[in-house]
Amino acid sequence: MAVRAILLAGGLGTRLHPLTVELPKPMVPVLGKPWLSRLIDQLAAFGITDITLSLRHGRQVVTDYFRESPPGVRLRFAVEPQPLGTGGAIRFAAGPDPTDTLLILNADIVQTFDLNALLEFHRQHRAQVTIGLVEVADPSAYGAVELDKNSRVTRFVEKPRPGETDSRMVNAGVYVFDPGVLSWIPPERPVSVERETFPALLRDGVRVYGCLCTGYWKDIGTGDRYLQLHRDILEGRCPIPVSGPVRGPAHWQADDADVSPDARIMPPVYIGSGAVIEAGAQVGPRAVIGAGCLVAKGARISDSVLWDGARVGAGATVRHSVIGFATGIGGGTVENVLLAGWR
Repeated sequence: MAVRAILLAGGLGTRLHPLTVELPKPMVPVLGKPWLSRLIDQLAAFGITDITLSLRHGRQVVTDYFRESPPGVRLRFAVEPQPLGTGGAIRFAAGPDPTDTLLILNADIVQTFDLNALLEFHRQHRAQVTIGLVEVADPSAYGAVELDKNSRVTRFVEKPRPGETDSRMVNAGVYVFDPGVLSWIPPERPVSVERETFPALLRDGVRVYGCLCTGYWKDIGTGDRYLQLHRDILEGRCPIPVSGPVRGPAHWQADDADVSPDARIMPPVYIGSGAVIEAGAQVGPRAVIGAGCLVAKGARISDSVLWDGARVGAGATVRHSVIGFATGIGGGTVENVLLAGWR
């Protein structure tokens, strides 16, 4: 079956402000490379090369970055004329009269699922819609999905109370749609696929199935989750590959990084191209230093991510924080913050 991917990348990302005031959330860097770019690479590795990006907030950032499609990929942009919600965005991005099977992904979710296995599940079950599911310890922060013995969805339980459901499976933000299902989504108005479309499909007897996906899964919509993603990569719990020379166990460092022999490096750490770590500085544990960053004499960085061009002044301390592009910290202690602009 011919497959086209739709990546929902137009959300506001308010929980990552001020980092995402202008930057779309799927464009936040993961080890220095925008997650959206990594997601497109992932799709291409599965042979899925016809990809539409559904955009609104920060659309110019995305179109500028992808001015040329990656090799072997046909990349298209669908810019919402108004916020349309997840369902409305899917229908708008699909265009008129689509014929391909649609693989739809929330582009702000980091996952390492076998997407071809998901597509094969959809084909074998003759589903009209397949919802990728993950199992969590506590579904109360999400919405539980109940299945019958044949994996057909029987009920959605939004933010279940204790004892309301035995299911611990939740929507993973990855879907497969037959194109005919789009007729259940009203055009040209905001629609929530989770709260409006899926329940309507169940009521009307549409064949909606749930496929339990295995692999890493993380919504990076908050600072804590974004930092946890990087800890998981550095500590080997997330299989996203770390590029660059390995200088020691869990110590990745670009060849052209300038690290003083009098600096203290405490793995796991990632130090990007052109970064400067001065004498007496301490980097790590669980630190990502982006390309062109400066960590000045005596500064300390731990449990943090510095985006490209960030500068941390002499004697400053950064803990459990994300420091944005070309953002500077003159001194003092920065802890548990998302920072953009000079401080």
